[in-house]
Amino acid sequence: MPELHGNTSGLSPSATRTLEHVYRRKVPLDRLATPELVRSLVEASKLAGRQVGALVHRSGQVDYVVVGDAQKLVLPDIGRLRASEGRLRGLRLIHTHLFGEPLTKDDLVDLVRMRLDLVAALQLSPEGEVRAISYAHNVPAPRAGEPPYRVVGPLGPTQLDLDVGALTASLEAEFARQAGARIVTGKDGRAILVHVGEKSSREAARDLIEERMRELSELARTAGLDVVDTIVQLRDHIDPRLVLGRGKLDDVLLRAAELDAQTIVFDRNLSPSQASAIAKHTDLKVIDRTQLILDIFAQRAESRDGKLQVELAQLKYSLPRLAQKDDALSRLTGGIGGRGPGETKLEIGRRRAKERVTHLEKQLRTLAKQRQQRRRRRTRLAVPVVSIIGYTNAGKSTLLNTLTDSAVLAEDKLFATLDTRSRRLRFPEEREVVLTDTVGFIRDLPPDLFSAFRATFEEAADADLLLHVVDAADPAHPQHIETTDKLVAELELGAIPRLLVLNKADRVSPAEGATLIERHPEALLVSATNRETTRALLDRIAAMLAERWKASELVPTYDDEPDEPVADDDEPAPDDGSQDQTTLAEMMAGRRRKKPKGGA
Repeated sequence: MPELHGNTSGLSPSATRTLEHVYRRKVPLDRLATPELVRSLVEASKLAGRQVGALVHRSGQVDYVVVGDAQKLVLPDIGRLRASEGRLRGLRLIHTHLFGEPLTKDDLVDLVRMRLDLVAALQLSPEGEVRAISYAHNVPAPRAGEPPYRVVGPLGPTQLDLDVGALTASLEAEFARQAGARIVTGKDGRAILVHVGEKSSREAARDLIEERMRELSELARTAGLDVVDTIVQLRDHIDPRLVLGRGKLDDVLLRAAELDAQTIVFDRNLSPSQASAIAKHTDLKVIDRTQLILDIFAQRAESRDGKLQVELAQLKYSLPRLAQKDDALSRLTGGIGGRGPGETKLEIGRRRAKERVTHLEKQLRTLAKQRQQRRRRRTRLAVPVVSIIGYTNAGKSTLLNTLTDSAVLAEDKLFATLDTRSRRLRFPEEREVVLTDTVGFIRDLPPDLFSAFRATFEEAADADLLLHVVDAADPAHPQHIETTDKLVAELELGAIPRLLVLNKADRVSPAEGATLIERHPEALLVSATNRETTRALLDRIAAMLAERWKASELVPTYDDEPDEPVADDDEPAPDDGSQDQTTLAEMMAGRRRKKPKGGA
């Protein structure tokens, strides 16, 4: 039996038979529709009292017959687009409008979102006769301010001689030409950023929204996306299903088609059900802020430790979303032990993901023990540790390079540093410290990512001094300071002495610099790219560590003291790639103090 799609409940037998007969109609490619198809759709629409439509393939076969309600038609899932760029769907929609209205916004959204060859509306009179016909098709590379479609009509009820084949061939050729000529600056395509907030929220202020979108844009740029537009919506309440509401989502999809964007990035964390509901409305890639940060971490992780932490965070993020995957995952497995009810592919995927999480957590515990051993080794060497902390892209790595003449990777991007790096910094009187660069903080750091990287953040737990580096030229630096202070408190590092370093002094005016120092009298204003401006910082570090150095002179250090073994949990200890940390004791071996004479 031919299948009817959509709102089929309550149809009379005669309406059902008439709709089923629509499948028998053939429509040549050089015609918009045939009089027979038009009569069948109009008759079925009058019998059902609803909009009805047919999705016609280029071969002339009617692939789907769809039933809606009096106002709209909801198309079924017709599969994903063909892989070749520039191709249309190969289907055109012919459907009725009961009240004689022209093409609606829903029709145009379906046309653009599903890349249909064409959408045509049969505009009926109150007597149920075709009064006019309107149709629309996609437009390649529309001009600025113009929609990504063209509407034609209304036409006379008998004007059905449109050569659809020639029209779609010319459109696809132009789409392909535009795709070949398009220059994409981001390696992963073009993206639209979307912010949805509540009007009553504290963050509904314009300046805070602008700051959030600027940061999201920087995250997208770091991830390799080319941001082509930003959309902001303030609502009384966040839509629990689609976040921004059906109408606004349709506007976003039309805008994406107009700008040829392939990705929509939300400035919030989407629940599994929200991500699934939005994905059902579009073939575009839909990601949230957490996914964007996870992708950046995955791109930039270099050491084994960092890669394991990123994979663990990704798995924890994905686990609750596995249930939202395609229904094809629910097919039963076969073979011995798999017959009968068995485990579905979805259940197997979840179980394997959980097993992988357990395995990764075990490996990370081993690496954490290795880091702990290295910290104990430094303690025996009586070398003070200074950890550089702060918001991402504040200039921490650049400051490390300037102070220690190092060549650690430093880029004007978010999260350029994911692996802890340590370097020696020598002071007069044969004194030295270990300067450690750490992972940058960010507002609303994803919980799974924070949990996975907690052990790395805790590298600062054994520090004798924390250098809190702040980008003084960033208008949002007060919020950055607040975010860092909050995370430091969460890591229970509040008892460690802290020095506020206002970086990028070369980008602020003298008046702004004076205001900053007045606001933070204990801080130092420096430029990490100018060694001369860091002299006062070195003096302050030396003054704050004077007591630590003095105390260390009373503590004996023995060259023959053995290192404590690290339990490997029956696995070989993996190399975490942190060469600077691993070889630190060797670098300082020649500078150890001799055993004191005459006892302790």
